[in-house]
Amino acid sequence: MSLFALIAALLLEQLHPLSSRKYLYGWLSGYVDFFQQYFNAGQRKHGKIAWLLAVLPLLAGVMVLSWLLYRAHPIFAWAFNVLVLYLTMGFRQFSHYFTDIHHALRDGNLDEARVLLSKWRGVPSHELNAEEVARVTIEEALIASQRNVFGVIVWFVLFSAVGLGGAAGALLYRLGQFLRKRWGGEDDTRDALALPRLRYRAPVAYRASDEDEADLGEFGGFARRAFYLLEWLPVRMTALTFAIVGDFEDTVYCWRTQAASWPDNETGILLSSGAGALGVRLGMPIPQGGLPLDRAELGVGDEADADFMQSTIGLVWRSVVFWLILLLLLTLASLLG
Repeated sequence: MSLFALIAALLLEQLHPLSSRKYLYGWLSGYVDFFQQYFNAGQRKHGKIAWLLAVLPLLAGVMVLSWLLYRAHPIFAWAFNVLVLYLTMGFRQFSHYFTDIHHALRDGNLDEARVLLSKWRGVPSHELNAEEVARVTIEEALIASQRNVFGVIVWFVLFSAVGLGGAAGALLYRLGQFLRKRWGGEDDTRDALALPRLRYRAPVAYRASDEDEADLGEFGGFARRAFYLLEWLPVRMTALTFAIVGDFEDTVYCWRTQAASWPDNETGILLSSGAGALGVRLGMPIPQGGLPLDRAELGVGDEADADFMQSTIGLVWRSVVFWLILLLLLTLASLLG
């Protein structure tokens, strides 16, 4: 059932992508802000209490609802899993930026590509050349695919395997990610790419709220730690998959020798393995605010360009297909056993 729920959610999102999640995020922001407002006394233990009170009731509610739907009829529980996956997982949450930047670089429109990348990552990109735009875009895409696809799949399958309802696992991962961003005091993507906290004044339609970037200090410490734990296994499974569906030798080499040089070790594993699998160089210094921003070099091979952006799409989709095939084999083995 988990396999078919994943396939259905992926197909549904491709055929009818969710146009906007702003209403869902708006409700969720108000929900978590309630706990931050009443429990934030500036200490880590208060952040832990608030995190547990915010997350556990939602997880319990989803698990109970899944059980009740399954008791009514298994197809109802399956449909509920598809709905939750549709809301929490998807390429379309980031692919429009990637696709538009790819097309702009293909057409030689560097200025448009810079503007699109600035909107996506929230940091001015007008100083980047075409190779640097392609390189940073690939990095963004690898991180986004991990946060929006692979991490959700891993926790959905884990919860399904232990009988807790896959929907609760998907929700746990995305709640952990949301609270990490909301309470953690740093923007996930900029922190992951070792970028400074510069404010890009994007148009209103693309601008994050100031509250999303509030520094809550010790209160947000547990949210950061919790998401680190939630991300630990999915990142390594994704890196291993990149090795299998990409260049195995270069992926393992880059993972072992380069991942630790990145400020965030988990992101270092993801980016170095992705760079090795693609045969492209990522990381490296980029201009930022008129000065070179020093970043470690990741990967081996050629400089990034629009062709490697196309290869990145192929790598992500091959990885998804590989996981679906693996899940199919495990399902068949369970049935035969």
